Amino acid sequence: MLNFIVGEDDPNFEKRMKHLIDNFMMNFDIEYQYHSCSGYDKKFQKLVEEDIGFKVYFLDIKTKHGSGLDAARMIREECDDWISIIVIVTAFNEYRYEALGNRLYLLDFISKLDDCDKRVTDALKKAMKNYDNRYKSLSYEYNYITRKVEFRHIVYIEKEQDSKRCIIKTTYGTQLISKSLVEVEKLLDNRFMKTHRSMIVNLDYIKEFDTKENKITFKNNEVTHLVARDKKKELTKRVGFIQ
Repeated sequence: MLNFIVGEDDPNFEKRMKHLIDNFMMNFDIEYQYHSCSGYDKKFQKLVEEDIGFKVYFLDIKTKHGSGLDAARMIREECDDWISIIVIVTAFNEYRYEALGNRLYLLDFISKLDDCDKRVTDALKKAMKNYDNRYKSLSYEYNYITRKVEFRHIVYIEKEQDSKRCIIKTTYGTQLISKSLVEVEKLLDNRFMKTHRSMIVNLDYIKEFDTKENKITFKNNEVTHLVARDKKKELTKRVGFIQ
């Protein structure tokens, strides 16, 4: 999931940013969400901390509820997120050198007073390239929309009962894919294992495997008993848990 998070306390400029992002994303059949925050309060902090997918931040430096530079430091240093894209969009051009010199790994510093719309669009193009290339992803089409789920966000994939579709359980929700489990398995890498004719698991998200109860517990505390008898030995070896 692609997420655009805009920190802006001017409602007119916030609407302008949403318009620019929505217009840009019309060129892509990619699922995305837009989040707006009037400052860097608890709502913003929750978005930073939540594992909702790939994030692109557009931050104003001065708002009624905090500084965009402090928000960028929180993202990078406190939350140890060096993956998300951060763009500063502000009318305070005098902060340019401070912002770019603070090792916050900003994609760009954009002045609201200098060809802003074009520069925001250029930043969106760069962000999209990062989104396309940074991580391995499962790409598929569902209801005529092309979707992309990064492997690192997939907890497990389960065959939907009495259906040819599969359910993808991610760290931020569930999605459906109109492919068989056999077809999906061919699109994945070796962090995944098919434990049952109806289940593929991401080994990185397994908290423990209880061989006596034949139960997998995931890091989100969900459980499954979909482990075939002939898969138990391999799963025990790959997970490294012996109960």
